[in-house]
Amino acid sequence: MKIAVEGCAHGELEKIYETLQELEKQEGFKVDLLICCGDFQATRNTQDLSCMAVSDKYKNICSFYKYYSGEKVAPVLTIFIGGNHEASNHLQELSYGGWAAPNIYYLGYAGVVNYGGVRIAGLSGIYKGRDYMRGHYERVPYTEDTKRSVYHIRNLEVFRLKQLSQKVDVMLSHDWPTGITSHGDVGQLLRYKPFFKKDIEENALGSRPAEELLHHMKPAYWFSAHLHCKFAAIVSHGPRKGFTKFLALDKCLPKRKFLQILDIEHDKNKPLTLSYDLEWLTIVHLTNHLLSVKRGLTYMPGPSENERWIFTPSEKEKAHILKRFGGDLTVPLNFTRTVEPYSPDNLASQYAPVSLQLNPQTMLFCELLGVDDPLDLLLQSTSQDSTPNSWAHTPDTPGSLSRTSLSADDSSFLDTSLEDSSRYTGSSTRSLPIKRFSMSLPLPKLSLPDENSEDFLPLTQEPQESSQEFKSLHESEDSTNTNSTYLTASTNTSQTEESEPSQPRKKFKRRNQEFYTSEETT
Repeated sequence: MKIAVEGCAHGELEKIYETLQELEKQEGFKVDLLICCGDFQATRNTQDLSCMAVSDKYKNICSFYKYYSGEKVAPVLTIFIGGNHEASNHLQELSYGGWAAPNIYYLGYAGVVNYGGVRIAGLSGIYKGRDYMRGHYERVPYTEDTKRSVYHIRNLEVFRLKQLSQKVDVMLSHDWPTGITSHGDVGQLLRYKPFFKKDIEENALGSRPAEELLHHMKPAYWFSAHLHCKFAAIVSHGPRKGFTKFLALDKCLPKRKFLQILDIEHDKNKPLTLSYDLEWLTIVHLTNHLLSVKRGLTYMPGPSENERWIFTPSEKEKAHILKRFGGDLTVPLNFTRTVEPYSPDNLASQYAPVSLQLNPQTMLFCELLGVDDPLDLLLQSTSQDSTPNSWAHTPDTPGSLSRTSLSADDSSFLDTSLEDSSRYTGSSTRSLPIKRFSMSLPLPKLSLPDENSEDFLPLTQEPQESSQEFKSLHESEDSTNTNSTYLTASTNTSQTEESEPSQPRKKFKRRNQEFYTSEETT
C-alpha cells in the first residue's frame, strides 16, 4: 500500500493534491492513502476562521471550503489529526472523528481506524501541562485563552490510547514525542533550527505524553509535524520488542520537505475501505464515565481495589460492541454539511454569528456506541454564564471522580501553571475580511534520493541490530530493498538546498524565530 504523509497542511489542500497527482503521473503509481499530521485548517467559512488561533494577518480561507461545499472532491482518501491551528468549532462537532468533507476523515480528539489491514491511531492537538487534566470545557464564543486551550490534549485521550493491547502500525501526533531528537541526527537538526538547542538540552522539546505513548504502544511508524522541518529517527524498544520509525515533515510551502511517500505492507485479503477499530470502540465505551466537560481537574483511575482502572477490553466486551454495530464496522459514508460554506459571491455570510451545533455523524456514532457527545453535554449545560472559565467542577458531572490524589500517570504531567487564571477576556469570534492569494508551487523534481544523501530514509527496511545505537535515518545505509518506494516532494528549485553550507547561514527572520519559541509550539 502506498501512503503519502503530509506535515502541516495549513489549508493548502489543492496544492497538496496537485503535488500528489504530479508524483503519480511522473512515477507511474497510485497513492492509496494520504495522512496529514495536523494544522489541517478545515475552515468552512469566515466564522471558522475567527475561531482559529492564528494572527489575523495569516488568516486565509485557503481551499478546504471547496471540498466541504462539493465544488471539488478529494482525489484520495485523506485522514488527518488536529494541530494547534485549527477551526476548533468545526472539529468540536466531530470529537470522536468523522467526515470533515467527502473522502476527508478526521480522527477526533484521539482515534484508531483500520484501512486495508493497516491500523492507524492518532492524537490531536499539542501538549500543555496546565490544561492536560481538565475536561473538554471550551465552547464558542471562545476567549483568546480558550481558543488555544481547546486544542490542548487531555489526559482522557492519552489514558484511552494506553489501554490498547493490539499492535498499532501507524501513530500520528502533531507535536513530537519528547526525547525523540536523541534517536536521530540532532546535529543536523540544530544546523537548520539552532533555536531548538536550549529546549533539546532541557528535554523540553515536544510532548511528554506522546513520549509515554511511544514507548507504551511501540508502533511501527510514528509521524509528526508542528516544528516545520524534516527530521527522522529510529527508536529501539529493546531486544525482541521491535522499533519505531519516526518521521516529522515540514509545512506545505515552496522549497519545503512537506510530503513523503512510502510503501507499507497491508493485508491484501482486506479491501481498501475505512473501518472502525473494535478494540478502540470498546475502550471508548468502557471509559465513557471518565468524560468531563468541566474546567476543573479530572483524574484517571489508578491501581485500586474498589474500582476498575484497566480498560483493555475482554473478548466478551468486544463482542458486545460488535453486536451494537450490527457486525459491520465499516465507517459509513454519511458526511453532512452543518453550516453554509464560504462563497466569494456571498459577502453577507461573512458576518453571521459563530454557533455550535450537533453533527448528525457524531449523534449516530454516540447512539450506536452508547456514549456521550462532549458537545451535546456542553450545549445541555444549565450554566447562565457563557464564559467557560467560570464553570464550576461539580462531582456529579461525567468523569468527575472523587479522588484526593493524582494517579501516577496524571501527576507526572502536572506542572506549576495548572491552576492558571485566564490571560485574556475579550471575545475573538468576530468575522474577518477574507484574504485570498494564490500560492504557486513549482512542480516537484522527482528522483530517488542518493543513499548517501540526507533524503535517503529507508523506512521500509529494518535496521541492523548491533551493540551500538541504531543508525540515524539521515545517515547512509546499505539498502538493496528494491520493493521500497520512498519519494520526497519538497518542491525544491535547487538540488543543493539542503547540502552543508559553506558560509554562515542567513539569520532567521524574526517572525519565524518567534513562532518556534512561542509557548504554543513547544
